[in-house]
Amino acid sequence: MRRTLDARHDGFPLHTPFRISRGVKTVADVVTVTVREGELVGRGEGVPYPRYGETVDGSLVAIAGMRALVEAGASREELAAAMPAGAARNAIDCALWDLEAKRAGTSVAALAGCRAPEALASAITIGIDTPEAMAAVAQRHTSVPLLKVKLNREEAEAQLAAVRAVAPLPRLIVDPNESWRVEDVARWQDMLLAHRVDLLEQPVPADDDAGLEGLGSRIPICADEALHTRADLPRLRGRYDYVNIKLDKTGGLTEALALADAALGMGFGLMVGCMVSSSLGIAPAMLVAERASFVDLDGPLWLAADREGGVRDEAGWMQPPAPGFWGTPA
Repeated sequence: MRRTLDARHDGFPLHTPFRISRGVKTVADVVTVTVREGELVGRGEGVPYPRYGETVDGSLVAIAGMRALVEAGASREELAAAMPAGAARNAIDCALWDLEAKRAGTSVAALAGCRAPEALASAITIGIDTPEAMAAVAQRHTSVPLLKVKLNREEAEAQLAAVRAVAPLPRLIVDPNESWRVEDVARWQDMLLAHRVDLLEQPVPADDDAGLEGLGSRIPICADEALHTRADLPRLRGRYDYVNIKLDKTGGLTEALALADAALGMGFGLMVGCMVSSSLGIAPAMLVAERASFVDLDGPLWLAADREGGVRDEAGWMQPPAPGFWGTPA
């Protein structure tokens, strides 16, 4: 049966600016891929990320370059061999998974040998702002199971203290997004312990993390920007305790599942994260998240309006999307 591939740019305005150490986002710009076979339609989404040299236009060009291969019936493995990891491949890979499940009359979870998605404790993210403003946000989430706090270098201590003062109960991830230095990690150990931080995510630049080796951090450190695919794992040994798997970095669910297996086999703990995206980017990640100790899939919660039938938050517990949304029969 003839197969067709289409891609477009979708923009989802945010209800609140999303601030991290690198800048501010007010719109989630994504690429949406559809792969059709007769009446069957598979969908996938990718978020081009400037940190990795990606743009929406560049991703659409890359996807167009795969059209002939995909429409000729290429498998996910053939796609991975022909295309580098990144947001563009993620969108196609996830669309192929969705289509494959519909063709087989089953779920992606069943095809992948995963548990069906269930409610997950997923971090509620507090973006960078004044300590007072960050505390005000935290005040609305004092009973959630997990908070993630974005910090810069200049006000890190005050920002973290302000959040912890009003939200003493949730587990806590601190994410400086590469804005700290190795000496900051060392000198802030007592401060991080005092605020009961459970995980420190990518505190230093990914290309300047050699100093983490042998540091002996008393707070587990998680690689984010330093990790994309299985090929990165050997370099991370001795520097990081956890790895953050994001489908836009791995280039899709196919590599994400393989990366999870490899990371666990090498002794790393797992975190599963996301970009600011719609629920179409989150549904596949929920399959990997079932195996993770830390889950951060609140990207759609920043949107003024999500795709219909997507995930929803209930007091810090991420509920799966509606049947038929992605990867499941309607």
